[in-house]
Amino acid sequence: MFSHPDTTGIDWWLAIPALAITLAGVVTMMSFIGESGFAVRQLIFTLIGLLAAWAISFVDLRIIKESRWFVVLMYSIGALLLVGLFIFGQSFNGAMSWYSLGPISFQPVDIMKILLILILAKYFSRRHVEIARFKHVIITGVYFAIPFGLVVMQPDFGSAMILLAIWVGMLIASGLTRRHIMLFAALAAIGGGILWGFVFQDYQKARIISFIHPQADILGAGYNSYQSMITVGSGRVLGKGIGYGTQSRLQFLPEHETDFIFASFSEEWGFIGSLILLGLFMTLLIRILMRARYVSSNFSRFILIGGVMYLGSHIFLNIGMNLGLLPVTGVTLPFMSYGGSHLLVEWLFLGMVFAIERYDTRRSHPDDTRYEFEGFGSTS
Repeated sequence: MFSHPDTTGIDWWLAIPALAITLAGVVTMMSFIGESGFAVRQLIFTLIGLLAAWAISFVDLRIIKESRWFVVLMYSIGALLLVGLFIFGQSFNGAMSWYSLGPISFQPVDIMKILLILILAKYFSRRHVEIARFKHVIITGVYFAIPFGLVVMQPDFGSAMILLAIWVGMLIASGLTRRHIMLFAALAAIGGGILWGFVFQDYQKARIISFIHPQADILGAGYNSYQSMITVGSGRVLGKGIGYGTQSRLQFLPEHETDFIFASFSEEWGFIGSLILLGLFMTLLIRILMRARYVSSNFSRFILIGGVMYLGSHIFLNIGMNLGLLPVTGVTLPFMSYGGSHLLVEWLFLGMVFAIERYDTRRSHPDDTRYEFEGFGSTS
């Protein structure tokens, strides 16, 4: 299905599916009654994202690895932006997670996800052979815990789970031992109890309870999830057709352009259209993983693995909550949900993948080199 990577810099197996997913979101937004402005603004965001991806594709990311302070400085700025939210941020849906500068709003946790990937990639690429030494796990845990704690305090439980997925995924890829994995599972269980008892707000607890008992409060905490399931189911096999999705058009489905864009799309395109959309997402993730086999440095490999965790966890959490299989966490669907900050960051990440293809792709077959650790790459 996939061809051998080349070094031209643009991987069309990534660019075309991402554009198709974006177009699917735009077409869905155009069908909303009186809300066509969403589609126009989304196209503008996409154009800006494409230009950013093209620009960053000419940057050799290995320079970041060699720079002593660049990643740490950017990570520190990202953390300060998260801290600043408690002073200058705007509250949305109960979470203090946005900066508003006139007509421009952005969510700093979006860029923090990429910065976490970069700083962990830099650390793991230099020390993954020694990862069995627990101090290295602790250090990376500090890098993760700072943004995680700040995001949980907003509170933004969905984004916190994305950060957790990035850290855990990159830890496992680095060669984490089974003993460490079991230890982290136990710590996660303890941490979950602490979050429930002392951190989660009442509305977050209500969302989780509504997930366990979805029919318990249909008009309250379970309303969004219930309406989403109705919307997805009403599309049946072939869908109602573009512009005929009544649940979103008539405002029965809340947040139909952001959190529940998948449900809006499924109502109009049906089961077949949803399968095609899922196929596009799988193409993205599989292609990035395949790209990880052909890179020359472990730094680039960890960026790609972290990116798969970043995009994959977004897709998993968003579609799961749209189908009523997971709690409603406010996580966007990559390249499809309405919004400028997350869309720009997603295209920035693809630009990084293009840059890795341009500057750090081996011309030989990956099996021609001896791996430093099983399942992943060669000596950096």
